[in-house]
Amino acid sequence: MRLVFFGTPEFAVAPLKALLASQHEVVAVVTQPDRHKGRGRKMQACPVKQEAQYSGIRVIQPLEVSNKEFIHELSTIDPDVIVVVAYGQILPSDIIHLPDSGCINIHASLLPRHRGASPISRAIIDGDKKTGITTMLMDEGMDTGPILLQEETEIRAEDTAGTLSDRLSLSGSRLILKTLEELEKGSLQPVPQAGEATYAPVMIKKDGLIDWTKSASDISNFVRGMNPWPGAYTFLEGERLKIMKVNVVDETGQAGTVERVLKDKLIIGAGRGCISVSEIQPSGRKTMDIRAFLQGKNLNRGMKFSIQ
Repeated sequence: MRLVFFGTPEFAVAPLKALLASQHEVVAVVTQPDRHKGRGRKMQACPVKQEAQYSGIRVIQPLEVSNKEFIHELSTIDPDVIVVVAYGQILPSDIIHLPDSGCINIHASLLPRHRGASPISRAIIDGDKKTGITTMLMDEGMDTGPILLQEETEIRAEDTAGTLSDRLSLSGSRLILKTLEELEKGSLQPVPQAGEATYAPVMIKKDGLIDWTKSASDISNFVRGMNPWPGAYTFLEGERLKIMKVNVVDETGQAGTVERVLKDKLIIGAGRGCISVSEIQPSGRKTMDIRAFLQGKNLNRGMKFSIQ
């Protein structure tokens, strides 16, 4: 099939590579404009653009996907299908209904659960035991279109949003090829979404603030779901600290209070139970294990972590 690929972050690279290596013809890649990044604020291309340029594929970067000139340009390309993976803008009706075979979205959840921009983080934070990939025929709603195919994935106890994203990206690359194959054969029937819908809105930095009144298990899920971005954080004596890795321990304590400090252990009370911090990132520094952190920080039992 002749297709146009819409995508932006690292998550979309594996599906793009799979399509480029298939019998399908990727005639163009649409991605977000280059952004200023890093401390030097240099302009940087997103991962999908980098992959497309490496493969010699035409790249289009509209400021607004609803721009009439861009839609006209897309119509002149005349793709059979459009594949969308974490593009970052809502597609207008003119684009959704442009290709004969429609627009197919690769969504990182088992729809209708976790519609929206942050399904991977939300699945971990909510304590889900499984998640997966859905290929969906897009409509004008927010991830409301009929389902084409789904593939389940177990959420492991040690998974972070980063590790789960990597697995789901590979799963998506397999599922999109199977989806297009069955579409070509005419053997795939879109099925309306059924069941209770939940939502995973876009995350911002302040969403990473730890609520110490939650249970130790909930805090552990929260830390994993916020890793690597935006990062779970808290404050101690005015210093902002990112908590990167924790374990639940079977102890009691007061929420947000240092309960025990050893050479290689920092035990903090939660609303129910305690957590042991194993990796932490002080403001402006790299992530370090808790032993290294405690060597340079004088912590005592009874100190309180706060929300500011």
